[in-house]
Amino acid sequence: MRMLSVGVAALGVLLAGAGVSAHHSFSAEFDIDQPVTLKGTLTELEWVNPHGWIHMDVAGPDGAVVNWAVELGNPTALLRRGLRRSDFPPGLEIVVEGYKAKDATPTANGITITFPDGRNLFAGSSGTGAPEPNPR
Repeated sequence: MRMLSVGVAALGVLLAGAGVSAHHSFSAEFDIDQPVTLKGTLTELEWVNPHGWIHMDVAGPDGAVVNWAVELGNPTALLRRGLRRSDFPPGLEIVVEGYKAKDATPTANGITITFPDGRNLFAGSSGTGAPEPNPR
């Protein structure tokens, strides 16, 4: 019986560790010294845990279009802030403020999203070390 209890406890520790390693802190992937403002067209929404993602086409200074992946907070937190999956139809023109990824890929952690109707909502992750939006 004792071996079974030890085995169950060990399995629980392993499973808990797997969930923790899958979740990351802001500073592990994103650079607080690299703020970015992305203006572009929404191409896709991933309404998934532990973080939602939007993909958007952004024209660079040279006119080349790059598809950016922008990490958001989790869907439950986004719902509490008034965002819905239906707020993100493909083709929507949005502005995202956030921070670039450390690996220089077109990836960012989104902090705010501004919609065409003027709504400006906090879309970032809470509790991961991600910065809060600046009050305007």
